Amino acid sequence: MGLDMKNLATDKNQQQELQFSMTENAEYKEAQNQEIRLGIEEGLDVSIYSNSDFDWLQMEQIRMGLKDKVDASVYANPAYSYETMRQIRLSLYSAIDLISYLNRGFTDEALEEIRLALLNNLPIDTWLKDDMCAPQIHEIRIGLIEQLDVSVYADSKYNWMQMQEIRLGLEKKLSVSLYTNYLFSHPQMKEIRLGLEAGLDVSSYCSLIYSATDMKEKRLSLINGKTAKESQAKVKGSILDSFTKKEFVISIEENGNKAYAFIPWVPGNMVTKDDIYNDLERREIVFGIRHEAILDMIEKRRMNEKILIAEGIPAKKGKDGWFEFFVRLDLPRIPAPLPDGGVDYVNIEAFEMVDKGEKLAVYHPAEKGTNGKNIYGKTIHAEKGMEKKPLRGTGFIIAPDGVTYISKLNGKFEYINGRMIISNMLVVHEDVTSVTGKLEVDGSVYVVGSIYSGGYIKATGDIIIEHNVETARLIAGGNVMIKKGSCSRHDCFIEAGGEVSGKFFEAANINARGNVKANYIMNSNINTQGRVIVSGSKGVLLGGRICAVKGVDTFNLGNSSHLKTILEVGRNELYENQQAEFAEKREQILNELSALEMGRNKIIQLITAEKEVPEDVLRKVCATITVKSQELANLDAEVSKLANLTEQNFIAPVCVRGKAHVGSTIVINTIKYMLSMEVNRVIFKLRNKQVIIVTL
Repeated sequence: MGLDMKNLATDKNQQQELQFSMTENAEYKEAQNQEIRLGIEEGLDVSIYSNSDFDWLQMEQIRMGLKDKVDASVYANPAYSYETMRQIRLSLYSAIDLISYLNRGFTDEALEEIRLALLNNLPIDTWLKDDMCAPQIHEIRIGLIEQLDVSVYADSKYNWMQMQEIRLGLEKKLSVSLYTNYLFSHPQMKEIRLGLEAGLDVSSYCSLIYSATDMKEKRLSLINGKTAKESQAKVKGSILDSFTKKEFVISIEENGNKAYAFIPWVPGNMVTKDDIYNDLERREIVFGIRHEAILDMIEKRRMNEKILIAEGIPAKKGKDGWFEFFVRLDLPRIPAPLPDGGVDYVNIEAFEMVDKGEKLAVYHPAEKGTNGKNIYGKTIHAEKGMEKKPLRGTGFIIAPDGVTYISKLNGKFEYINGRMIISNMLVVHEDVTSVTGKLEVDGSVYVVGSIYSGGYIKATGDIIIEHNVETARLIAGGNVMIKKGSCSRHDCFIEAGGEVSGKFFEAANINARGNVKANYIMNSNINTQGRVIVSGSKGVLLGGRICAVKGVDTFNLGNSSHLKTILEVGRNELYENQQAEFAEKREQILNELSALEMGRNKIIQLITAEKEVPEDVLRKVCATITVKSQELANLDAEVSKLANLTEQNFIAPVCVRGKAHVGSTIVINTIKYMLSMEVNRVIFKLRNKQVIIVTL
């Protein structure tokens, strides 16, 4: 690039914003710290929301957007509420631009209504006014879904309750023009609408001079008077007619998808099938009529009962996109428990092998939904299912069809946190000894047999041994699993960047970044930044020296012969060494950042001076600064996490679920305690800088 990268530097204010993680700032609440920790664990650029101006709910929305690979910077603004952020995030999944609506002043609820309308391809912009509130927009959206003439009420002069009354009238094919005067209150509109639904002549009370209460009285009077007038007119022709009434109500529900009939019990009420069918015809209800229900209601005189007489077909949303996997995703990462509470390391399936060119998964696209039809015979358009994002990971390719995932190599398949990972794995079908020679592999190693004297394996990934390990040296960048266990004369050495686990370890030397797990550990020297966990009622941690930063959890500790057993947890020598490594690495990153940012400033000066600079130079430098800043944030989070775990309030530094025998020494944060009597089911912890015993 023609630039000395060691001379790059930056503005100090910007540097501080990027280099200090949230977990360092005492002002952040625990919920905020949790969001930054989750982001770091998920490998996200947490610097985007490492700002005390964000509350934890806002941080959550930014983190979720980053996790789903959308441009979270669009809404990473402390001025936006978390609900505003949520709506923008959801809109980005469907390539919908809500920012323009946000700039127009629409609230969170209004943004949701707009987003849902745009998602269903509804012409909401035609009717949208800047002074409309969310409930008003909701009424317009529902009207558009039902294919109503929303122009009748899509006006800011109506409040949302007035809009609702007009919309309900349109759904039921009523003459809404009788009450669309915006001077009518919504209760007045409701009384006029109910009168129209009952087939009344509402002209006698459809006037602004009547209050809603007056209208209700007149409506009920008309309902009673209607039957009375009909009977009075028929008295002249026949005495029988005076007892014949035609009172019933047909109500429309579920946005025009269901119609119910209700015949009240009134002396002389004689509703016929024709009355029902005539009213259905008047209302233009033509689809889904339940003829048998109408006949049954009339013949059996089912009064004072709400009867479903017409039902449409609801729209059915299409099936969401989904992945069909041809490899197992449910391999047990946690071994099965044994009857005594121990762990079955022998029968665990630790991985699945795949071949180069093997089909791993196929994506099935989202399907179109099935349209429905309401009782008016109009089509209800169905939503299409949601598409899923492509699978992420390494070791595979996507075929030209765009949906088939194929392995690029022979190796170990893993599906972790939604990521598909295929890594190189060497399978050794024989025992490993000094005769076999050194095995050094870029990937993982699986030994079908055992490892005997002189065996040596070094792998960047995992090392899995099907049987036993005796005298050997194992070095893994990932985990080490010895299914049956290790027994030697202190000449077995195991190093792991992850966990070390096995049925038992005897006279082993283990260094691990992760936990060390077994059912039995004897006379071993163990150094781990994690926990030592010994499971099962027969499990015992006996002899040797255990140095575990995050603590020890065992069933039995020591034995009746008082064999010397030393446990060092918390801020021990290993902890101090790790903190020193962190400090050295942090200094190195800071120096690199300083040099990078100095270089960035020089490039900006050249551009300002109109000097010719390749277009991608500044972009690459800025990208490198971002990566380094993220690396620094991750490192600081690790330092903080380790410090928090070893504080005085460490919950259970040493937990013994069975017996702890005399001869055991417990050291917590360099404070020593020698057990002078046998105790059962206890926790050893710190209180006021002393080791105390608490009963489980």
